[in-house]
Amino acid sequence: MNKSLLLILLISFITTCCAQEKDYVVTIKTKYGDMVAILYDETPKHKQNFIKLAKEHFYDSLLFHRVIEGFMIQGGDPDSKKAGKGQMLGRGGPGYTVDAEIVPQYYHDKGSLSAARLGNEQNPSRASSGSQFYIVQGSKISEGEVKTDPAKFNQALQQFFSNPANQPAYDTIARLFQAGNQKEAQEFIMKLKPRVEQQTGIKAEREVSPEKLTAYTTIGGAPQLDGEYTVFGKVIKGLDVIDKIAEQQTDQADRPLEDIRMVVTVEELSKKKIEKLYGYHYPPKANTKKK
Repeated sequence: MNKSLLLILLISFITTCCAQEKDYVVTIKTKYGDMVAILYDETPKHKQNFIKLAKEHFYDSLLFHRVIEGFMIQGGDPDSKKAGKGQMLGRGGPGYTVDAEIVPQYYHDKGSLSAARLGNEQNPSRASSGSQFYIVQGSKISEGEVKTDPAKFNQALQQFFSNPANQPAYDTIARLFQAGNQKEAQEFIMKLKPRVEQQTGIKAEREVSPEKLTAYTTIGGAPQLDGEYTVFGKVIKGLDVIDKIAEQQTDQADRPLEDIRMVVTVEELSKKKIEKLYGYHYPPKANTKKK
């Protein structure tokens, strides 16, 4: 091999290696502070789409139009840019969807950046909105709740409440929800679980990794969303900003009474610099096989 060809190959190899060591940092600026996030390589369609929209300034001046304390904050509807007070939002987008990229390694712990979408009846493929996203706030969850399979438990509850003898339990849950005591209602439902399983014969359990169990019981999140929505990134700085936005007063449609606008920027940095600046450590490559 001549020296010129060898030099070209070496340059190509070095360039490729350096390129692999870089990543994008997303900054979502609000009046309550900035949230800094990274986007996952294992969800390439979502990552490329979000970066594209951010570079085009698509998100600038859009609202966080849906906020539920203890759950999540949602934005990215282009109709929100010039929306009047009280206007219903949540249906807008860029005119396309993004194929689901549900990676088991990534779940809905606090700070997870995920794609909004239409429900399963309208959208059985679980395709994501082209622009709308939500950031999980969630809450700390008991080990029993984390290990409960939502689909199996819902099936068991339906059978349980079809028995007239269990009407008093149903009435108690209904009263708690009507009074706005959702946490107490959830706790009451979980206390019913052994009784529900015994009567229906349905074991509503699932295996949970130690990492996921630790995250949900110490940091919190929304495990009921796992496997249903694409998690494509994570807030690595500014978790307190999520809390500040989530606690704002909202109307009956969960829209904040006071507009909360965003400006989204992206910057390419070396992964080493990202780790140094934000204390984030890149996880091992995930299995991209969908659930």
